[in-house]
Amino acid sequence: MKIFKFGGASVKDAEGVKNVALVLESQGFENCLLVVSAMGKTTNALEKVVENYFAKQDYQTEIEKVKQSHLEISNGLFKENHPVFAEISLFFDDIESFLRRNKSPNYNFVYDQVVSCGEMISSKILSEYLNDIQFKNTWLDARDYLKTDSNYREGNINWEETQKNISTLNGNQSYVTQGFIGSEANNFTVTLGREGSDYSAAIFAYCLNAEAMTIWKDVPGVMTGDPRKFENVNLLSNISYEEAIEMAYYGASVIHPKTLQPLKQKHIPFYVKSFLEPQRPGTKVGNASENQKEESYILKENQHLMRIATRDFSFIAEEHLSQIFAQLAKYKIKISLMQNSAISLALCLEDKYGHIDELNQELQTIFSTELIKNVSLFTVRNAKLEDLNKFYENKNILLEQISQKTIQVVIN
Repeated sequence: MKIFKFGGASVKDAEGVKNVALVLESQGFENCLLVVSAMGKTTNALEKVVENYFAKQDYQTEIEKVKQSHLEISNGLFKENHPVFAEISLFFDDIESFLRRNKSPNYNFVYDQVVSCGEMISSKILSEYLNDIQFKNTWLDARDYLKTDSNYREGNINWEETQKNISTLNGNQSYVTQGFIGSEANNFTVTLGREGSDYSAAIFAYCLNAEAMTIWKDVPGVMTGDPRKFENVNLLSNISYEEAIEMAYYGASVIHPKTLQPLKQKHIPFYVKSFLEPQRPGTKVGNASENQKEESYILKENQHLMRIATRDFSFIAEEHLSQIFAQLAKYKIKISLMQNSAISLALCLEDKYGHIDELNQELQTIFSTELIKNVSLFTVRNAKLEDLNKFYENKNILLEQISQKTIQVVIN
């Protein structure tokens, strides 16, 4: 079985959905499982619903906006009396009903129940459209298959239960399902982290022993840099699992960090290709013998630089690190870069959930801290160290680190 994952940009409108069908026609739709993201900017719009709900502001208007955009897309795909319109309305009725009845003050729990509807609706629209044009498929609710713990917004997969569920699928059929979501023991929805649809596809690929997995993007493949941020970038036609994992860790947005591990374990070839030009070869991620090492550039924005020092000028010791890491875990703040000296620790941090001020306040009860917000982490992989000076031109360097042909600088 083949696994195809289509992101939000590929299904942002009716023409996008029709183009998915053209991609499938060119690639072959038999024995294929499609994993689809929410349409366009739907996730952002549903996040606004949750924000307004907790701020006790008008969230119903925001729900209606999202509903109308999906109905508009469907008008470009289906006849007026198609049953999909009633199903779309039911999804949005469910969101409103849940928010009216909800008593939980847990933001992350409510977030997962609401935001996950974007994937449910987009996958239903795509599945119905494909069936209408004779690409026969079965729609699956991913929450019946991907089982997680109760770590809302960053669910951890229960691999044993997930494997058991997915192994019941028929490898001779085609399916359409959702990325980004699973469910916990009580069947409440749990999301797998922002941009987690790639990871969902990899989970299905692993459990089905897929022959290959392809992610369809709006770029030709994995590039030596984001073409929207860097000039003169090239396509990487072959890279190893290890190199792809490193690039994802450093912030290459084209690959989700968790995606590679399950694929590597079973040596499942992984392709990144363009849904705009499906005939092009794209990038193959596979065994290390085919690794293409070219100088690559990664810019990770919306970071924060925090410098932490002991108040009495004593060494930063293991007990201090333990305290700091415990607070980072508590607030789900991730380290992008770390550098320590005898009496201080510098951390470049990614704060997906907006807790950086709380972290800073808590650490200040024990340490001296300095916080510089909204910095960027610029990483160069496979750097030509003899050309080092070009990486420092016109940049205000706040922190730098060089390790085995990898250069990292924090800039503002």
